[in-house]
Amino acid sequence: MAWIGVCDPESKRVVPVESYGAGTDYLTDINTSTQPTSPEHLDASAAACCNNNAVVNNDWANNSGSAALPDHISDLRWGSSGSFPIRRDGKPFAVFSVYHCAKGFFDDEVTKLFNELARDLTFALGNLDREKQRQDAVEALRLSEQHFRAYFERTMFGMATTSPGKGWIEVNQALCDMLGYTQSELLASTWTDLVHPEDLKDGQIEYQQLIDGTVDEQSVERRFIHKSGRFIDTHLALRAVRNADNGFVYVVALIEDISPRKMAERRELMRQETLEQVAKGGSLDETLSQVIASAESILPNSMCSILLMDEEGKHLLSGAAPSLPEFFSKTISGVEIGMGVGSCGTAAFTGERVVVENVASHPYWENFKDLAASAGLGACWSEPIHSSSGKVLGTFAIYRKEPSAPDKQEILLIEKAANLVSIAIERTHAEEELHLASSIYENTAEALLVTDASNRIIALNPAFTRITGYTLEDLRGRDTSVLHSGRHSADFYQAIWADVALKGFWQGETWNRRKSGEAFPSWLTVSVIHNDKGDILRHVIMGSDITDKVRTDELVWRQANYDFLTGLPNRHMFQDRLDQEIRASLNHGSMLALLIIDLDHFKYVNDSLGHSIGDRLLVKAASRINGCVSDSDTVARMGGDEFTVILPRLTNTLEGEKVAEQIISALAEPYSIDGESIYVQASIGITFCPNDASDVDQLISNADQAMYASKTSGRNRLSYFTQSLHDEARKRLMLINDMRSAVNNGQFELHFQPIVNLTTGKVCNAEALIRWNHPEHGMISPAEFIPLAEETGLIVGIGDWVFREAARQTKRWSDLLNTGMQVSVNMSPVQFQSSALNIADWLDHLKTLGLDPSYLSIEITEGLLLNASDGVKDKLLRFRDAGIQVAIDDFGVGYSALSYLKRFDIDYLKIDQSFIHNIETDQNDLVLSEAIAIMAHRLGLKVIAEGVETEAQRQLLLEIGCDYGQGYLFSRPLSVTAFEDFLMKTLKPN
Repeated sequence: MAWIGVCDPESKRVVPVESYGAGTDYLTDINTSTQPTSPEHLDASAAACCNNNAVVNNDWANNSGSAALPDHISDLRWGSSGSFPIRRDGKPFAVFSVYHCAKGFFDDEVTKLFNELARDLTFALGNLDREKQRQDAVEALRLSEQHFRAYFERTMFGMATTSPGKGWIEVNQALCDMLGYTQSELLASTWTDLVHPEDLKDGQIEYQQLIDGTVDEQSVERRFIHKSGRFIDTHLALRAVRNADNGFVYVVALIEDISPRKMAERRELMRQETLEQVAKGGSLDETLSQVIASAESILPNSMCSILLMDEEGKHLLSGAAPSLPEFFSKTISGVEIGMGVGSCGTAAFTGERVVVENVASHPYWENFKDLAASAGLGACWSEPIHSSSGKVLGTFAIYRKEPSAPDKQEILLIEKAANLVSIAIERTHAEEELHLASSIYENTAEALLVTDASNRIIALNPAFTRITGYTLEDLRGRDTSVLHSGRHSADFYQAIWADVALKGFWQGETWNRRKSGEAFPSWLTVSVIHNDKGDILRHVIMGSDITDKVRTDELVWRQANYDFLTGLPNRHMFQDRLDQEIRASLNHGSMLALLIIDLDHFKYVNDSLGHSIGDRLLVKAASRINGCVSDSDTVARMGGDEFTVILPRLTNTLEGEKVAEQIISALAEPYSIDGESIYVQASIGITFCPNDASDVDQLISNADQAMYASKTSGRNRLSYFTQSLHDEARKRLMLINDMRSAVNNGQFELHFQPIVNLTTGKVCNAEALIRWNHPEHGMISPAEFIPLAEETGLIVGIGDWVFREAARQTKRWSDLLNTGMQVSVNMSPVQFQSSALNIADWLDHLKTLGLDPSYLSIEITEGLLLNASDGVKDKLLRFRDAGIQVAIDDFGVGYSALSYLKRFDIDYLKIDQSFIHNIETDQNDLVLSEAIAIMAHRLGLKVIAEGVETEAQRQLLLEIGCDYGQGYLFSRPLSVTAFEDFLMKTLKPN
């Protein structure tokens, strides 16, 4: 019987797998262990397997191992056995056991035969294993090829095989996409065609090392040229593939696009180089050039430009653009920013990036298309340069010759470059500001003092030395109290530093001390500088010497509150004093009187004697008023010839009246000036607080109304304020308001009074006299409303209406009656002196009417001609040149300077009716009237007598040579219709 058992590594037993012959039941219960310590190990099969030697037993029945076998096995009683080991892969694998019924069967030859058979089995198993390994290797190679092909085709990395003779042998799609070529285009070229020229030599050396076998692998960085012309940074992992005899076959290359990383490295290098340039204090031009050089080295096919915003923030100026044509840069420099103004103008205007991929077709470049074409520009990408606060400082732009769009890396480069330029610009601005601050510190006229947190002086500027006399050596380390003048208390300074500690700021006026000991006023500003932790680091004290300002302020204050001529308080201070005295009066229950004093006919003094004499008289009048009051009273000049007096703490009204009467008497005394005696009287109005009013404005109004009553009652007197005066003032105000619309509402009308030739008795002229037919109050006298019109300036518009209406009526009567009658129009001095008087308009109006100007004359008062201005003279000449005659009205009642009669072209003198009224009984009036007539005739003037009411007066006037008469003897002033009837009857009696 023979069997084969296999060594089972798990059970540590020899497990039968094949058997043949009689007695195979033996194998059913066999339990053969391969462990040396096991009892079952006595079996010959186990021993042969473990020891790798044949075990022969030629007396099987007497073998100790057989005696231990089960009974049914031991009953077999084989004569001999042999066990032969079978090895596999050099290790025990199985055992081949043979049993024979005869003892001594296994002699040397049989044993040798079975050993040979066991070795054959060992060899056969080896062949099986080697075939299996070969098949496994083939399968593994197939799978490896399949996996490699899948990786080759689908990997994100570029892969290729190359050889010196064939160039590219095989390339994957990822490499084609990376370089921008198709597979056929790549395979038609060699790798040397696409390597950056600067990398080619090193690449060839490294490739030759792979060919030579110096190295089998290379890991290098290399730049390739994209089909578009741009460069791509790559990492190459190269491995040489060799044949069995180690001969070179080809190179397998794994190619990774590392452009983003390399671009980031270059941007970082650009940042470092730029910041180093800034840190070294390079100029802005140098820094801008550095940024552009770095950017253009990173993007070699690009042209970069930096434009800077002007101070107004409206225009872009050339900063740096070395690669752009000079004519292009010059043309662009100074362009005004705005929407659609190229890429840069729009980016600066909007504050946002502008990418124009095709300059030739983009609307933003419509106005610059030809310029860009001349410069060979196809694309422009512009990034605004922002300050840290967000303000646009300029633009950074990249130009390309061909239309193109930026990729992510180029956008990052634009942003980085714009940011670096922003840092450089702001650093430059900061340096300029620092230089300016230093210059200001050294050259400012303001004194600057710097102390530490303990108020110890550590720095000062030249202005401080110039103002105080102290140098830094004098004060270094000393407390600021060394500058105290002694004029302020300790509490004053404590309050200052308390404010500084609380608010970080103080400003105000103090008195300080110079090195010479002189005290001087100064205006100080104290500020605090904190460190990063918020603690006080420095105090900065800025000050100026305000000695001149204090003097000026005192002068300004005096000028603002005192009258420069008399030295009395002016209207401003008077009102302030009056307000104070009213409050005191009300608080103490006392009475206060307010006087308003107006010098009578003072205007005539100025007109006849000149303003210098008038000013001297005002000074004397002020002194006289001051002499009538006590120190507690206030005398003020309101302006012109008007004064006020405040009399506080009165017990009754008589005390105020007594002072007023004293003032009237004092002012009525003659004034001796330059050897001449001048007589001026005064009208006074008085009102009391609280009896009449307790308000500043109301009291002034009351006193003014009372003074006005004194004027209208004959002057040189005192008038008390009464309710009737208040009512009269309200009436005046009402008249003024109504007068403003009277012309437009047709309420004014003209009356005409004839002027008669005293010799012939015929009407030759007429005077136009205005009347106001008020819708509520009826006919209002000119004596009532003309002064109000002059006070308010309304007389200008009213006078214009009078002239035009008189001209219109004169034209009608000239055409109707065919006479040469002249109509005279009264002109107020206010009207004549007004800039609104336009004589040219009047003359144009006469021309429009077709009226000869000689048919009109104007009447003025003699006061207008005294000290007449050039403007008055020019207007009189205009009237004369136009043919309009001039009459002096109310001649003889004012302050006359007869010299004006020869200086001006005057045609008529009108003797005032005050002379004519008593000419029959008062010899003086007759003599004066005769003198006026004789003088006028000698000067070539005609004479008109006003107010002729009796035949006797007419006769006397004829006898003294008077030419014309006007008065009730001939006719009272008549309405237009009545006067026209009068003319019809007088000039055409039939």
